[in-house]
Amino acid sequence: MNAQLQVLQQWLGRNQALAHGLAAPLLVVVVLSMMVLPLRPWLLDTFFTLNISLALTVMMVAAYMKRPLDFSVFPTVLLLTTLLRLSLNVASTRVVLMEGHTGPGAAGAVIEAFGTFLIGGNFAVGFIVFAILVVINFVVITKGSERIAEVSARFTLDAMPGKQMAIDADLGAGLIDEKEAKRRRAEVGEEAEFFGSMDGASKFVRGDAIAGILILIINIIGGFAVGVMQHNLSVGDAADSYITLAVGDALVAQIPALLISVAAAMVVSRVGKDADLGGQIVSQMFLSSKVLGITAAVLFMLGVVPGMPHAVFLSFAAIIGGLAWWRRQEELRPEPAPAAAPETSDGEATWDDLQPVDLLGLELGYRLIAMVDKTRQGDLLTRIKGVRKKFAQEVGFLPPPVHVRDNLELRPSAYRITLRGVVVGEGEVFPGMFLAIDPGGIGTPLIGTPTTDPAFGLPAHWIEEKQRESAQMAGFTVVDSETVLATHLSHLMQVQAARLLSRTETQDLVEHVTRLAPKLIEEVVPKMISIAAFQKVLQLLLEESVHVRDIRTIIESIAENAAITTEPVELARRVRMALAPAIVQQIYGPVKELEVIAIEPGLERLLMQALAGGTGGALDPGVAEMLTQSATEVANRQEEKGVPACLLVPDAIRTAMARLLRRSAPRLQVLAHSEIPETHLIRIGPILGEVA
Repeated sequence: MNAQLQVLQQWLGRNQALAHGLAAPLLVVVVLSMMVLPLRPWLLDTFFTLNISLALTVMMVAAYMKRPLDFSVFPTVLLLTTLLRLSLNVASTRVVLMEGHTGPGAAGAVIEAFGTFLIGGNFAVGFIVFAILVVINFVVITKGSERIAEVSARFTLDAMPGKQMAIDADLGAGLIDEKEAKRRRAEVGEEAEFFGSMDGASKFVRGDAIAGILILIINIIGGFAVGVMQHNLSVGDAADSYITLAVGDALVAQIPALLISVAAAMVVSRVGKDADLGGQIVSQMFLSSKVLGITAAVLFMLGVVPGMPHAVFLSFAAIIGGLAWWRRQEELRPEPAPAAAPETSDGEATWDDLQPVDLLGLELGYRLIAMVDKTRQGDLLTRIKGVRKKFAQEVGFLPPPVHVRDNLELRPSAYRITLRGVVVGEGEVFPGMFLAIDPGGIGTPLIGTPTTDPAFGLPAHWIEEKQRESAQMAGFTVVDSETVLATHLSHLMQVQAARLLSRTETQDLVEHVTRLAPKLIEEVVPKMISIAAFQKVLQLLLEESVHVRDIRTIIESIAENAAITTEPVELARRVRMALAPAIVQQIYGPVKELEVIAIEPGLERLLMQALAGGTGGALDPGVAEMLTQSATEVANRQEEKGVPACLLVPDAIRTAMARLLRRSAPRLQVLAHSEIPETHLIRIGPILGEVA
């Protein structure tokens, strides 16, 4: 016997997938067979019992699920169970009409039990009970669940764009990764499909209730006619036999239908996904001592009213009052202290002791902590979010999150900005005070503490709020402490954009472009150039303040030139030529005449001989020093005139000149002749060699 069971288990294990695949088609075939082929009474008993078992199983699954998608196959189950009930009605109707004259057991023991034992053999009582069940099912449960399904489907479809945008926003902010975003998008799609299917499947329940009424009427009329006309039964005997069987048959079908309707109502009315239905009911209804106490008090008052059933009301008042007292004791019990983390006995170092370095960090002195505390009206975190959003819109990629923390080693009002653990900027701000920045040429004295604007190095004063209006009228730019810090952070992020573009940000940028133009990015990265080379090209552009917002043009330029060279420096040079209109507009704005700084022809020939190799290593140190000093002076004069400082050089030495002058004159832009669009005119301004 054990050997036979083992063989059966092995066969079932090998053919499990086949059995799962054939389950639904076989059920449909059985349903159709019951509608066409006559069934023996014992087979009817079997299928009626199976029908009740399936209905109970479906209702239990609906009760214990935590979210509607946990029972996503429910619309299909609803269809199959409805077909099963209707096919049983057809099969039982055939047996009742053909064999009903033989007695109440003609259609099987299940119908006989429902027709005689449950309603006492009185078909009038059975008919009334059936009518009540139909009213409960059709008017109350089915009508309500149908409306909930309809509204849920409409609201779910209307909310889909907003949910998708929220997922994209979380992905863009770095709160979730691409895998989690895909999972959430799939869940949103499945949710919409489920509620859409439930909106249609709820009509099965409604139609089943109507069909139950019609089938009962048909069975009563048909059975009465067959008994009287064909089997010569008296009116009383025909009514007693056929109508009792018809009512029993209707009750057998209506009980599972009611269970399925309740399951459908529980599925569509489900809210939340943290616990099953029973857990939610207990946690939300019976865990409040105040609610239970008031209920017990009301029951007690009703119990002492003369004429009321005192024993029942007072008993329930005592039970619920005891439960309220127990819940109150639980609420007053102090929370257990969290268990301390077990200390390692040997004190050995672990990988948990190694903390990663923040890519972008902001350290605050203890007096500045209030600036990030929303309960104290601190909005620095909101400003930082705005800085990151503005950076992404202007530069073209999402920067890493700013890790804000306190540092007791700093002065109370000081702050420090770090990049990969290295300090790149620091300053001091005073909450409640305002920084009046002199944009230049204002001789009005201010009563305050002289200082320097930490972002751009302009002269400034810290002033009280009462001086704010007078300082603004005098021409000063007046900003609060949060703005000073946020502006400094924004400026440093712009300056350090190349270092902020790590491999993670580059990969996120590639995935973002993949969603917008999948074919474009797939043909270039990583087929033509590697992700590392692509990152280097973008960093070379960012080092010279060239925004990578027009990522399509960058990728198209790389695709055109990748067959010629994959050297990042050369690719960056060719990309600059493709981005020339955007670069010029970024420097000069929407003007068509460009005033540029030129190089004296003799000095230009010297630089061509020395720098044409690209590195600048062969340039005489004295000439290099003279060149950097002269470039700094010319750039300052241009800025004082309100004209962009832009040096125009031959293509062969543009990269080397930009690298040479980047440190001494960081705001000086270096353009090659090929980077001037044909739509713009050039006007030669200062000559670099003459100033020297």
